[in-house]
Amino acid sequence: MAGNSKRKGAMRNPGSKKGAVAGSGGQKSKGLQGKGPTPKATDRPNHPAYRNAKMAAKSSAARTQRRQTKEKASAETVAGRNPVVECLRAGTPATALYVALGIDTDDRVQEAVQLAAERGISVLEVSRGELDRITAGAMHQGLGLQVPPFEYATPDELLELAQRSTRPPLLVALDGVTDPRNLGAVIRSAAAFGAQGVVVPQRRSASMTAVAWRTSAGTAAKLPIAMATNLTRTLRDWAEAGLMIVGLDADGDVDVDGLELATGPLVVVVGSEGRGLGRLVKETCDQTVSIPMATGVESLNASVAAGVVLAEVARRRRIDAQG
Repeated sequence: MAGNSKRKGAMRNPGSKKGAVAGSGGQKSKGLQGKGPTPKATDRPNHPAYRNAKMAAKSSAARTQRRQTKEKASAETVAGRNPVVECLRAGTPATALYVALGIDTDDRVQEAVQLAAERGISVLEVSRGELDRITAGAMHQGLGLQVPPFEYATPDELLELAQRSTRPPLLVALDGVTDPRNLGAVIRSAAAFGAQGVVVPQRRSASMTAVAWRTSAGTAAKLPIAMATNLTRTLRDWAEAGLMIVGLDADGDVDVDGLELATGPLVVVVGSEGRGLGRLVKETCDQTVSIPMATGVESLNASVAAGVVLAEVARRRRIDAQG
């Protein structure tokens, strides 16, 4: 009992301790500094809410860009018997086929009506004067095809698609190509040689008109086409994501035979027929490549040059896959 009493007394006696413990309420409390209020979950990089907020912002930006590009685009009416039939054969999206009342029917008119009916496109008979108004006075020969605005992807969607592919990313960018036939031909080559998509700038560039669609021979339905508000910035973003940027240039760093970058993640940039690559775009390129040609021959058409380089990229990738 006595021993127990002494033990309790010792426990209550502060003099028996070696020193007072300095905790948050001890003598050193004045030296502690608060860290301020806890940041919101959306402001903390390691929190799931932060990642969700970033993804939501990215999706919102993509929707905004799609809306802006759609607002820029407008419906188009293809006029003339041959152009209308060619568009229908190529599978160009269309909402209505206009046929003028009382026109002389030939094989092209019959084929156009049949193709439209098979695809569920409305066939509307209108007066010649009404068709003149719809086609803005173009030489329509009694036929007009209403084509809706093209639905563009965003550059981010294109990059994501390329990165998910089982093959190394291969994207094509057009810088200042203003002829829709060249755009359509580049799209056709890109699809043929394994690219995952094509991007065009929003300004000073051909867009996906019925002419471009027809020239692509319908491949625009299978290959995503994106529109970039700023092509240079898009190329820099893709470079940061690990893709190498190669521009076609008559005075290239290497010729197409020495394109060692072909087997890795790649963006092929095609310049305009006249001025070639723009200065800022050229400065963004990791390498420029030229195509050897016979003496005295003028530079190749933009779409032909793109086809040559893309074919070489595909050839090298086949060899790399086999070896």
